[in-house]
Amino acid sequence: MGNSAAALSHNLVGQRLGPKGRNTRARILSAMTELLADKEEPAITLSAVARETGLGMTSLYNYFGDLTELLLAVLKPVMEDDAQAHIDLLSNYWPDDDLDDCCTAFITVYHAFWSKNERLLHLRNTMADSGDKRMLMHRVTTAQPLIGLLVRQMGGEPDASTSPQAAMATVVMTGVERTTTVTTDRHLTGLLGESFRRESSHYLRPAARLMALGIRDMRGS
Repeated sequence: MGNSAAALSHNLVGQRLGPKGRNTRARILSAMTELLADKEEPAITLSAVARETGLGMTSLYNYFGDLTELLLAVLKPVMEDDAQAHIDLLSNYWPDDDLDDCCTAFITVYHAFWSKNERLLHLRNTMADSGDKRMLMHRVTTAQPLIGLLVRQMGGEPDASTSPQAAMATVVMTGVERTTTVTTDRHLTGLLGESFRRESSHYLRPAARLMALGIRDMRGS
């Protein structure tokens, strides 16, 4: 999103943000958060945010240059706060005897993180898959710390990006994220029909099992 410190102290036309400007910026972020949480799932656009805040588009563009920039600002506290629970779990070494339970706990908390922020995270991934380079970079850079911690669980060095552990951790974490996106995507049932509906645990249990198998395999190599 550019220089975050500058973004908080000045608007995009270089004007210093006083109390009124900071309040306006906070209102914009709050409006976007409310739109994302709306069960009616309104279209996520800058014009919708402008209507929600009662601002003109020109005023909104003083604070955020485009939709991606605004969404990245909303994502920032989510990744700093909501993601901490599963990061903390993965940061603690998982003993061999407790590995299955630890993987299950991680998958459960990671799924809860996605469930809480499902529309925002799905929108980020959709935009990344559609070629938005800033969203793709966000997706990659927020996954890298998790992959590094998983490498450490496997007995590898996080900085050794070409190691077997790094390859396994990348594949495992990619699978975990993809499984979680499927279990939190409410539109799949509408597309495929009720007969395809499954409880989240139907997929999360195998994901935890595969995670444990990957860690054990690398620890034993």
